[in-house]
Amino acid sequence: MGAPMCRNVALKHDGRVVAFDLVPQAFETLEGTKAEFLRHLDEVWAAADVVFLSLPGGTQVEAVCIGANGVPSQSRKPGIIVDLSTTPVSTARKVAVALGVAGVAFADAPVARTREAAQKGQLSIMVGASDELFSRIEPWLRYMGTDVTHGGSGQALKLINNTLLFENVVAIAEMMVLAEKAGVKPEVMIDAVSKGSGDSFALRNHAMKSMLPRSFPEKSFPPEYVMKDLSYVLELAAEQKVTVRAAELAMRYYKATAESGFAGRYFPAVIEVVAKGGLSS
Repeated sequence: MGAPMCRNVALKHDGRVVAFDLVPQAFETLEGTKAEFLRHLDEVWAAADVVFLSLPGGTQVEAVCIGANGVPSQSRKPGIIVDLSTTPVSTARKVAVALGVAGVAFADAPVARTREAAQKGQLSIMVGASDELFSRIEPWLRYMGTDVTHGGSGQALKLINNTLLFENVVAIAEMMVLAEKAGVKPEVMIDAVSKGSGDSFALRNHAMKSMLPRSFPEKSFPPEYVMKDLSYVLELAAEQKVTVRAAELAMRYYKATAESGFAGRYFPAVIEVVAKGGLSS
């Protein structure tokens, strides 16, 4: 997701744009833009006033921002860091406090929707920031997203969004398998439900484009990433003393998916687990 988001910033922003990634292939997405490729993270801190992060999870965000060679240890620091990753709420709060002590403003602004939406600059972005900070970063966020929501905790909003999607995909998988066994073609079921109150984003996208053709490519959002996000929401629920049984069930389903030969492949492969009998008791 980070590469296409960076590409949109590089194409739309009038000023200088620098980029860094541990994977050189990520820079291929930026070909034809003015983005400058830096070879070391330290160069980013030295060059940029506003830094956007798109990292695998909370561990990486914490290490980059406030680890041994993090921002507080740098002689030259950016003024603002915006985290577009999905992390635990507790991590976002911890990083925000530590960076604030170092004089650096921090916003958690995780993104939602698909890689295609990232390429088109049509992401949904949920932002946790003060009113003043939000007003400063909103123009850059709109280079990447068409819907930018300012809330109390961007990470909480993102985790809730993702969990609802993951739960919905499991429910659709069960109903697609049930429909077929009851003599209704899955494509007919999807068409009919899409015209009724059972319609959803997951039905029109994940079901139609992936679950119906049974296409679960690699290098898409895999069940391991789903489990990471669900672990974050279960952690948040435990902290708030809220019972989330549907999320717990979804975690079991995606764990089974990863263990059934679909690790590293697109997470709607959960339908294959359902088709083979579902979860063991």
